[in-house]
Amino acid sequence: MNGFFLVLDGIDGAGKSTHLAFIQQFLANERIQTLYTREPGGTELGEKLRYLLLHKDNEITPDTETLLMFAARSQHLQQLIYPALRQGKWVISDRFTDASYAYQSGGRQIPTERIATIENWVQGDFRPDMTIIFDVPVAISQERVAKARQKDRFEQEDPAFFARVRQVYLQQAAKNPHRYAVIDSNQDKQMVQNHLLHILSGCLKQWKGKQ
Repeated sequence: MNGFFLVLDGIDGAGKSTHLAFIQQFLANERIQTLYTREPGGTELGEKLRYLLLHKDNEITPDTETLLMFAARSQHLQQLIYPALRQGKWVISDRFTDASYAYQSGGRQIPTERIATIENWVQGDFRPDMTIIFDVPVAISQERVAKARQKDRFEQEDPAFFARVRQVYLQQAAKNPHRYAVIDSNQDKQMVQNHLLHILSGCLKQWKGKQ
């Protein structure tokens, strides 16, 4: 595949959406064809599953939640992500499989091996080219979410849940530093964007190198 798959991830309230416009402008300046999408979601089916998964009144068991996440992801890959990458586009996704390790394995405490088994079934050896983890302390993330919107089903979880989620994200990044970049998004906005610029420039160089 000739494109580049970039994922933005992190706990709720970490700042992914805040800095998306900066990423969009960088890629527009480089005249790169780009597809922006999200998980769960991206496709018609995925958006319906997103509603089920995020609606605060729905009762869903951890196993069912995990399977629905990967069902949405399978459709997302086959219908949207793979075709765009084959066309040489950059695909920017708000969340991907690391979120399943963080939220379902870390947060819900489903064994990591189960997540890995489904990941390999749905994706084979396909992984993002780069994942940017926006990181903030749990207390800050919860404060931001409370100010910004009505909480969804995940955002209603307690601080201990999000502490486990955050820990998994940081562990994933530490194990694979070549494929992850962690940004302290509790910094001044300009400092975050300077770090983003450095990461995106490296991604661009990596992409051009494989053309």
